[in-house]
Amino acid sequence: MYQNRKSLKMTDELLERFIESYIHCQTTPFVQFTWHGGESLLRGIDFYRKALKLQQQYGRGREIANCIQTNGLLLNDEWCRFFKDNNFLVGISIDGPEALHDCYRKDCGGRGTFSRVMRGIELLQKHRVDFNTLSVLHDKNVRYPQQIYRFFKEIGSCYMQFTPIVERLGSRDDGLELLTAADNPDDREMAPWSVDPVAYGRFYIEMFDEWVKQDVGKYFVQLFDATLACLYGTQPGVCLYAKTCGHALAIEHNGDVFACDHFVYPEYLRGNIYNQSLVELTLSKEQIAFGNEKQNRLPMQCVNCQYLPLCNGECPKNRIIKTADGEPGLNYLCKGLQLYFRHVMPFMEYMVEELRNERPPANIMHSNIVKARHTLPPQKY
Repeated sequence: MYQNRKSLKMTDELLERFIESYIHCQTTPFVQFTWHGGESLLRGIDFYRKALKLQQQYGRGREIANCIQTNGLLLNDEWCRFFKDNNFLVGISIDGPEALHDCYRKDCGGRGTFSRVMRGIELLQKHRVDFNTLSVLHDKNVRYPQQIYRFFKEIGSCYMQFTPIVERLGSRDDGLELLTAADNPDDREMAPWSVDPVAYGRFYIEMFDEWVKQDVGKYFVQLFDATLACLYGTQPGVCLYAKTCGHALAIEHNGDVFACDHFVYPEYLRGNIYNQSLVELTLSKEQIAFGNEKQNRLPMQCVNCQYLPLCNGECPKNRIIKTADGEPGLNYLCKGLQLYFRHVMPFMEYMVEELRNERPPANIMHSNIVKARHTLPPQKY
């Protein structure tokens, strides 16, 4: 197996091999590359210029799009011109207004990074670069859904994604300290920065109540879109809520390919693209089994749940608690997700009916169901 141990940077040779293999394994005319880090901009702009040339070389006329995730600290005019000229979609990591963002987003000197992230967003806006926001939900900011939602609207984020922190403290034989569900089924102490499940549900409920009243069709929240899609009977557009997974493999700088970016551990190493193609790695029996286990290893509490078609057990990495019957494999976020689904169901069913009748779901904002709900006192959960 090839190893680039002297540097943590992907070589030009490996970049070319990856791009050729990745384009080759796509089955549709449209190909999308998603660039994640660490911090993706640390690789330098010339790396992505080379990537674009290779995409043109091996694309053979196919439509190719690029998305890149960044904390925004390194954005400057040159980067933004490059993204605009090449139609990149930029995902900005920001966790809310300054006080909430700076709780955990600090630099190596312990200083908050909010002002520098906002400078990056202003540069993206200056150059008219399309961007969306990706936020981590933790023990602090999860309590302020309306403030966060309104803030993102103010800064021009029309597409919002929220990722809950679900981490346990512990240790492994290989020295890694944060555990995923599959690494160790034993009960471990939750990390203090992890999101509370009920608070997680309340976060989405309060945000949904504001969104459904005035913002449907204007602002898009990933979970709302996925819920509507699942209820309508189409794919949710994100692996978290799909029946199976296994199609979003992660490649490291040395060519090692892992089952998923949430499972970059030795036992989930699928191989190296110097030895096997991405098609072979994706279709390996180990990877297919990994993807199917999302559905096959659901506990009976999930199998019998009325909301299973909407969440499908959510991400396997979060299945770290036991059911009421003591069966392992229940998602840590289950209570919160149930609160959310129960609350939004009447609204979602209305929007699904509008879609089936070829009418815009945004009609919900003028419906009696919204008017009636917002004349009632706030519900307690």
